Amino acid sequence: MSPGDYGTKAVPSYIAAEAETTPLPKITVPVAAPPASSSKGLGDLPMRVVYRTIAVAAGVAVLGAGATAVLLNRDDPATAAPRNSAAAAAPSVISASSASSAAAPAAGAVATPGLSPLSSTGASATPGADVDAVSSPAASPDTADVALAAALKDPRVPALPKNSRRLRTLPGRAAAAHGSIKDRRSGVALPRFTKTWALATPAPFASRQLLPKVKGASYRGMLVSCPVPIPEQKTLRDTAFLAARWTLNHHPSGATITWTASQPIKAGKRQGWLLGYTVHYTLKGKKRVSAAALALVDVPEKKPAVVFVTIPDSQKKRWHDINKVMSSVKAL
Repeated sequence: MSPGDYGTKAVPSYIAAEAETTPLPKITVPVAAPPASSSKGLGDLPMRVVYRTIAVAAGVAVLGAGATAVLLNRDDPATAAPRNSAAAAAPSVISASSASSAAAPAAGAVATPGLSPLSSTGASATPGADVDAVSSPAASPDTADVALAAALKDPRVPALPKNSRRLRTLPGRAAAAHGSIKDRRSGVALPRFTKTWALATPAPFASRQLLPKVKGASYRGMLVSCPVPIPEQKTLRDTAFLAARWTLNHHPSGATITWTASQPIKAGKRQGWLLGYTVHYTLKGKKRVSAAALALVDVPEKKPAVVFVTIPDSQKKRWHDINKVMSSVKAL
Protein backbone atom coordinates (compact mmCIF):
# COMPACT_ATOMS: atom_id res chain seq x y z
CA MET A 1 0.00 0.00 0.00
CA SER A 2 1.41 3.34 -0.93
CA PRO A 3 1.18 6.41 1.24
CA GLY A 4 -1.40 7.93 -0.98
CA ASP A 5 -3.81 5.12 -0.38
CA TYR A 6 -4.82 6.48 3.04
CA GLY A 7 -6.77 9.24 1.42
CA THR A 8 -8.06 11.79 3.80
CA LYS A 9 -8.19 9.46 6.75
CA ALA A 10 -6.42 10.31 10.00
CA VAL A 11 -2.88 9.05 10.35
CA PRO A 12 -2.45 6.49 13.16
CA SER A 13 -0.64 7.74 16.21
CA TYR A 14 2.14 5.17 15.98
CA ILE A 15 3.00 6.42 12.53
CA ALA A 16 2.97 10.05 13.65
CA ALA A 17 5.47 9.22 16.36
CA GLU A 18 7.93 8.09 13.77
CA ALA A 19 7.91 11.42 12.01
CA GLU A 20 11.26 13.30 11.95
CA THR A 21 11.73 15.92 14.68
CA THR A 22 14.19 18.77 15.10
CA PRO A 23 16.79 18.12 17.93
CA LEU A 24 16.78 20.53 20.91
CA PRO A 25 19.77 22.86 21.23
CA LYS A 26 22.50 21.80 23.84
CA ILE A 27 22.96 24.24 26.71
CA THR A 28 26.47 24.40 28.30
CA VAL A 29 27.53 26.32 31.48
CA PRO A 30 31.09 27.69 31.31
CA VAL A 31 33.40 26.59 34.20
CA ALA A 32 35.10 29.40 36.15
CA ALA A 33 38.83 29.56 35.56
CA PRO A 34 41.07 28.83 38.65
CA PRO A 35 42.74 31.85 40.29
CA ALA A 36 46.07 32.78 38.91
CA SER A 37 47.86 32.39 42.27
CA SER A 38 48.47 28.82 43.50
CA SER A 39 49.21 29.87 47.10
CA LYS A 40 46.93 28.54 49.89
CA GLY A 41 45.03 30.74 52.32
CA LEU A 42 45.25 30.48 56.15
CA GLY A 43 42.03 28.49 56.19
CA ASP A 44 43.59 25.82 53.92
CA LEU A 45 46.48 25.11 56.35
CA PRO A 46 46.26 22.20 58.84
CA MET A 47 45.49 23.40 62.40
CA ARG A 48 48.69 21.90 63.87
CA VAL A 49 50.75 24.06 61.52
CA VAL A 50 48.80 27.15 62.61
CA TYR A 51 49.35 26.37 66.33
CA ARG A 52 53.07 25.76 65.86
CA THR A 53 53.44 29.02 63.98
CA ILE A 54 51.69 30.96 66.77
CA ALA A 55 53.83 29.29 69.49
CA VAL A 56 57.09 30.08 67.68
CA ALA A 57 56.05 33.69 67.18
CA ALA A 58 55.16 34.06 70.90
CA GLY A 59 58.51 32.56 71.97
CA VAL A 60 60.44 34.93 69.75
CA ALA A 61 58.49 37.88 71.18
CA VAL A 62 59.25 36.85 74.79
CA LEU A 63 62.96 36.36 74.09
CA GLY A 64 63.13 39.70 72.38
CA ALA A 65 61.46 41.48 75.30
CA GLY A 66 63.79 39.81 77.81
CA ALA A 67 66.90 40.73 75.87
CA THR A 68 65.69 44.32 75.59
CA ALA A 69 65.08 44.55 79.35
CA VAL A 70 68.56 43.19 80.13
CA LEU A 71 70.24 45.65 77.78
CA LEU A 72 68.28 48.59 79.16
CA ASN A 73 68.82 47.72 82.85
CA ARG A 74 72.40 46.48 82.70
CA ASP A 75 73.85 49.82 83.66
CA ASP A 76 70.84 51.15 85.55
CA PRO A 77 71.95 51.90 89.17
CA ALA A 78 68.38 51.73 90.45
CA THR A 79 68.23 48.09 89.39
CA ALA A 80 71.71 47.22 90.60
CA ALA A 81 71.09 48.59 94.09
CA PRO A 82 68.42 46.04 95.09
CA ARG A 83 70.64 43.22 93.87
CA ASN A 84 73.52 44.42 96.00
CA SER A 85 71.21 44.91 98.96
CA ALA A 86 69.91 41.35 98.66
CA ALA A 87 73.44 39.98 98.49
CA ALA A 88 74.48 41.99 101.52
CA ALA A 89 71.45 40.77 103.47
CA ALA A 90 72.34 37.07 103.07
CA PRO A 91 74.97 36.96 105.87
CA SER A 92 72.50 38.63 108.22
CA VAL A 93 69.94 35.91 107.56
CA ILE A 94 72.55 33.22 108.21
CA SER A 95 73.65 34.92 111.40
CA ALA A 96 70.06 35.18 112.57
CA SER A 97 69.50 31.48 111.99
CA SER A 98 72.69 30.70 113.92
CA ALA A 99 71.44 32.83 116.80
CA SER A 100 68.14 30.93 116.82
CA SER A 101 70.05 27.64 116.91
CA ALA A 102 72.17 28.96 119.76
CA ALA A 103 69.11 29.36 121.94
CA ALA A 104 67.94 25.78 121.31
CA PRO A 105 70.16 23.94 123.85
CA ALA A 106 69.13 26.34 126.60
CA ALA A 107 65.50 25.40 126.16
CA GLY A 108 66.02 21.73 125.38
CA ALA A 109 68.29 20.22 128.06
CA VAL A 110 67.25 16.61 128.54
CA ALA A 111 67.25 14.37 131.57
CA THR A 112 68.65 11.24 129.91
CA PRO A 113 72.20 11.48 128.54
CA GLY A 114 73.06 10.38 125.05
CA LEU A 115 69.74 11.15 123.38
CA SER A 116 70.55 14.51 121.79
CA PRO A 117 71.86 14.14 118.22
CA LEU A 118 75.28 15.36 117.21
CA SER A 119 73.61 17.79 114.82
CA SER A 120 72.70 20.00 117.83
CA THR A 121 74.27 23.33 116.92
CA GLY A 122 73.77 25.31 120.08
CA ALA A 123 76.44 27.95 119.59
CA SER A 124 77.97 30.04 122.32
CA ALA A 125 81.37 31.55 122.98
CA THR A 126 83.65 32.74 125.72
CA PRO A 127 84.36 36.35 126.50
CA GLY A 128 87.80 36.94 124.98
CA ALA A 129 90.55 34.33 124.85
CA ASP A 130 93.51 34.79 127.20
CA VAL A 131 97.19 34.41 126.36
CA ASP A 132 97.07 30.65 126.84
CA ALA A 133 94.26 30.16 124.33
CA VAL A 134 95.25 28.35 121.13
CA SER A 135 94.12 29.92 117.88
CA SER A 136 91.80 28.06 115.57
CA PRO A 137 92.22 29.11 111.89
CA ALA A 138 88.84 27.67 110.91
CA ALA A 139 86.93 30.15 113.05
CA SER A 140 84.44 32.54 111.46
CA PRO A 141 84.28 36.05 112.99
CA ASP A 142 80.56 36.35 112.30
CA THR A 143 79.82 32.99 113.94
CA ALA A 144 82.03 33.86 116.91
CA ASP A 145 80.24 37.18 117.47
CA VAL A 146 76.78 35.60 117.36
CA ALA A 147 77.86 32.74 119.62
CA LEU A 148 79.40 35.13 122.12
CA ALA A 149 76.19 37.15 122.35
CA ALA A 150 74.17 33.97 122.93
CA ALA A 151 76.57 32.68 125.60
CA LEU A 152 76.59 35.92 127.55
CA LYS A 153 72.80 35.72 127.81
CA ASP A 154 72.83 32.10 129.03
CA PRO A 155 72.52 32.11 132.84
CA ARG A 156 73.46 28.44 133.05
CA VAL A 157 77.07 28.98 131.97
CA PRO A 158 79.31 31.59 133.63
CA ALA A 159 82.32 33.10 131.89
CA LEU A 160 85.52 31.09 132.06
CA PRO A 161 88.12 32.19 134.59
CA LYS A 162 90.58 34.67 133.09
CA ASN A 163 93.62 32.71 134.26
CA SER A 164 94.36 29.05 133.68
CA ARG A 165 93.26 26.70 136.43
CA ARG A 166 94.52 23.12 136.60
CA LEU A 167 92.25 20.11 137.09
CA ARG A 168 92.51 18.95 140.70
CA THR A 169 92.89 15.32 141.70
CA LEU A 170 89.45 13.89 142.35
CA PRO A 171 88.76 11.35 145.12
CA GLY A 172 88.69 7.61 144.57
CA ARG A 173 90.73 5.14 142.50
CA ALA A 174 90.76 4.89 138.73
CA ALA A 175 89.02 1.91 137.19
CA ALA A 176 91.08 -0.73 135.42
CA ALA A 177 91.71 -0.04 131.75
CA HIS A 178 92.82 -2.31 128.95
CA GLY A 179 94.43 -0.45 126.09
CA SER A 180 92.59 2.38 124.42
CA ILE A 181 89.71 3.10 122.10
CA LYS A 182 90.97 4.54 118.83
CA ASP A 183 88.23 6.80 117.59
CA ARG A 184 89.32 7.33 113.99
CA ARG A 185 86.22 9.27 113.09
CA SER A 186 87.14 11.95 115.64
CA GLY A 187 90.92 11.47 115.45
CA VAL A 188 91.59 10.72 119.15
CA ALA A 189 92.39 7.81 121.46
CA LEU A 190 90.98 7.45 125.00
CA PRO A 191 91.12 4.77 127.74
CA ARG A 192 89.14 1.57 127.29
CA PHE A 193 87.86 0.85 130.79
CA THR A 194 87.06 -2.75 131.76
CA LYS A 195 84.67 -4.34 134.26
CA THR A 196 83.18 -1.20 135.82
CA TRP A 197 82.52 0.64 132.55
CA ALA A 198 80.80 -1.02 129.60
CA LEU A 199 80.95 -0.24 125.91
CA ALA A 200 77.62 0.98 124.58
CA THR A 201 76.13 1.76 121.18
CA PRO A 202 78.05 4.90 120.21
CA ALA A 203 75.32 6.74 118.27
CA PRO A 204 74.93 9.66 118.24
CA PHE A 205 78.59 9.87 119.30
CA ALA A 206 81.67 8.20 117.81
CA SER A 207 82.42 6.15 120.95
CA ARG A 208 80.56 5.70 124.23
CA GLN A 209 81.18 3.94 127.57
CA LEU A 210 78.64 3.83 130.42
CA LEU A 211 78.68 3.08 134.13
CA PRO A 212 76.04 0.63 135.43
CA LYS A 213 72.59 1.93 136.22
CA VAL A 214 71.96 3.00 139.80
CA LYS A 215 68.76 1.72 141.39
CA GLY A 216 66.18 4.47 141.55
CA ALA A 217 68.27 6.85 139.41
CA SER A 218 67.69 7.76 135.78
CA TYR A 219 71.13 9.26 135.34
CA ARG A 220 74.53 7.53 135.28
CA GLY A 221 78.15 8.14 134.32
CA MET A 222 79.03 8.51 130.65
CA LEU A 223 82.29 8.80 128.68
CA VAL A 224 82.04 9.74 125.00
CA SER A 225 84.10 11.05 122.10
CA CYS A 226 83.03 12.75 118.87
CA PRO A 227 83.95 15.54 116.47
CA VAL A 228 83.07 18.85 118.07
CA PRO A 229 79.29 19.26 117.51
CA ILE A 230 79.27 23.08 117.64
CA PRO A 231 80.79 25.80 115.44
CA GLU A 232 84.54 26.26 115.80
CA GLN A 233 85.60 29.55 117.33
CA LYS A 234 88.74 31.68 117.13
CA THR A 235 90.54 29.67 119.81
CA LEU A 236 90.44 26.15 121.20
CA ARG A 237 89.54 27.66 124.57
CA ASP A 238 86.44 29.33 123.18
CA THR A 239 85.45 26.21 121.26
CA ALA A 240 85.87 24.13 124.44
CA PHE A 241 83.59 26.60 126.22
CA LEU A 242 80.93 26.07 123.57
CA ALA A 243 81.32 22.30 123.86
CA ALA A 244 80.86 22.45 127.65
CA ARG A 245 77.67 24.44 127.18
CA TRP A 246 76.48 21.81 124.69
CA THR A 247 77.07 19.01 127.26
CA LEU A 248 74.23 20.42 129.34
CA ASN A 249 71.98 18.68 126.80
CA HIS A 250 73.19 15.43 128.38
CA HIS A 251 72.37 16.38 131.97
CA PRO A 252 69.04 16.76 133.73
CA SER A 253 66.91 19.69 132.67
CA GLY A 254 67.73 22.99 134.37
CA ALA A 255 71.37 22.06 135.06
CA THR A 256 73.96 24.80 135.57
CA ILE A 257 77.76 24.88 135.55
CA THR A 258 80.52 26.08 137.87
CA TRP A 259 84.09 25.86 136.59
CA THR A 260 86.78 23.82 138.38
CA ALA A 261 89.50 23.82 135.70
CA SER A 262 90.51 25.61 132.49
CA GLN A 263 93.96 24.86 131.06
CA PRO A 264 95.85 24.16 127.83
CA ILE A 265 96.98 20.56 127.34
CA LYS A 266 99.13 18.46 125.04
CA ALA A 267 97.26 15.50 123.55
CA GLY A 268 100.17 13.54 122.16
CA LYS A 269 101.72 15.88 119.59
CA ARG A 270 98.63 18.03 119.24
CA GLN A 271 97.41 20.98 121.25
CA GLY A 272 94.16 21.04 123.16
CA TRP A 273 92.16 22.64 125.93
CA LEU A 274 90.75 21.03 129.08
CA LEU A 275 87.75 22.24 131.06
CA GLY A 276 86.66 20.80 134.41
CA TYR A 277 83.31 21.70 135.93
CA THR A 278 80.62 20.76 138.40
CA VAL A 279 77.08 20.38 137.10
CA HIS A 280 74.28 21.35 139.51
CA TYR A 281 70.71 20.12 139.09
CA THR A 282 67.66 18.93 141.00
CA LEU A 283 66.21 15.40 140.86
CA LYS A 284 63.02 14.45 142.68
CA GLY A 285 63.22 17.63 144.72
CA LYS A 286 66.79 16.99 145.88
CA LYS A 287 69.84 19.01 144.82
CA ARG A 288 72.46 16.86 143.16
CA VAL A 289 75.80 17.39 141.41
CA SER A 290 77.95 15.67 138.83
CA ALA A 291 81.68 15.97 138.28
CA ALA A 292 82.48 16.54 134.61
CA ALA A 293 85.34 17.40 132.29
CA LEU A 294 86.06 17.63 128.60
CA ALA A 295 89.16 17.77 126.46
CA LEU A 296 89.06 19.56 123.13
CA VAL A 297 91.85 18.32 120.86
CA ASP A 298 93.12 19.94 117.67
CA VAL A 299 93.03 17.30 114.92
CA PRO A 300 94.82 17.84 111.59
CA GLU A 301 92.52 18.28 108.58
CA LYS A 302 89.41 17.67 110.71
CA LYS A 303 87.18 19.45 113.17
CA PRO A 304 88.55 19.38 116.73
CA ALA A 305 87.68 16.27 118.72
CA VAL A 306 85.79 16.30 122.03
CA VAL A 307 86.29 13.76 124.82
CA PHE A 308 83.63 14.30 127.46
CA VAL A 309 83.05 12.49 130.76
CA THR A 310 80.40 13.12 133.43
CA ILE A 311 79.75 11.13 136.63
CA PRO A 312 76.88 11.85 139.09
CA ASP A 313 77.38 11.99 142.85
CA SER A 314 75.51 8.70 143.15
CA GLN A 315 78.62 7.12 141.56
CA LYS A 316 81.26 9.42 143.05
CA LYS A 317 83.53 6.47 143.76
CA ARG A 318 84.31 6.67 140.05
CA TRP A 319 85.15 10.39 140.03
CA HIS A 320 88.88 9.68 139.83
CA ASP A 321 88.26 8.08 136.44
CA ILE A 322 87.92 11.65 135.17
CA ASN A 323 91.59 12.27 135.96
CA LYS A 324 92.51 9.03 134.20
CA VAL A 325 90.61 10.01 131.06
CA MET A 326 91.93 13.58 130.84
CA SER A 327 95.55 12.47 131.30
CA SER A 328 95.28 9.73 128.65
CA VAL A 329 93.64 11.53 125.71
CA LYS A 330 95.87 11.63 122.62
CA ALA A 331 95.44 12.65 119.03
CA LEU A 332 95.84 9.82 116.53
